[in-house]
Amino acid sequence: MTLVFAMLLDALLGEPKWLWSRFPHPAVLMGRLIGWCDRTFNKGERKRLTGVLTLVALCIAAGVSGWIIQLAPGYLLDVIVLAVLLAQKSLVEHVQTVGDALRLSLGDGRRSVAMIVGRDTREMDEPAVARSAIESAAENLSDGVIAPVFWFAVAGLPGLLIYKITNTADSMIGYRTPKHAEFGWASAKFDDLLNLIPARLTALLIWAVTTRPHPKAILKDAPLHRSPNAGWPEAAMAHGLDIALSGPRSYDGEIRDYPFVNGDGERRLNADHIDRAVVVLWKTWACTLGLSFAAAVLTRLL
Repeated sequence: MTLVFAMLLDALLGEPKWLWSRFPHPAVLMGRLIGWCDRTFNKGERKRLTGVLTLVALCIAAGVSGWIIQLAPGYLLDVIVLAVLLAQKSLVEHVQTVGDALRLSLGDGRRSVAMIVGRDTREMDEPAVARSAIESAAENLSDGVIAPVFWFAVAGLPGLLIYKITNTADSMIGYRTPKHAEFGWASAKFDDLLNLIPARLTALLIWAVTTRPHPKAILKDAPLHRSPNAGWPEAAMAHGLDIALSGPRSYDGEIRDYPFVNGDGERRLNADHIDRAVVVLWKTWACTLGLSFAAAVLTRLL
């Protein structure tokens, strides 16, 4: 029942500001450690090897930390750590904030969505703002909720912490920039591997709670995405809401001509579509909670 209680705790409390304004969030501590590794070891001629060794060391440290925490008597500490590293309520709040801001004005919507996406937002129109928020909702549902749940179910706190340190490393040094192309290679590849099953599981769960698309539509459109994993939840969300996602966008002033996912879907998106995506987030969470509860009961009976 650890997983069930942790999911409920996260959904109720989310990321309480009074707590994280006084103490550093575990994800922040991970980020600081990875930043130190980047500054210290991302140099020399064998950056790829150094990056591999750095990631191995980080994963060992994370796994051992999880194992030590699990030695504590009872399940309370496990519940708290897992709840802290889940992101359902904070994800919903960030996505809903974009929808609320977009209702006020396009400028408010642009400023709000800039907080959750890495693309250029200054010239976005209303559909682009809404599309960006919904894409972030789908991708982060996989990265921030389903994947942590999956790896905790598979390998407990060690598995969860190994996933989180890898995912954080990928977000910081996994980009294919001249600085990180070699040093961050291992983080990017290992993150892709760890998200292989959760991303497809997320797509399955979204399909289950929307029931609009035929599974073949998701299978067809998911590979259109530039990411080997993000395309799955985004394709499921696009077909589930009957909207077009992905498509051309700008990074650092350069237009990237990405194809649309579910290109025949509605493209004139607005804040109402963001509201519908938030409903899908909660339905997917509830489905995951129900499956976790059923698995816990079945385990006890067996």
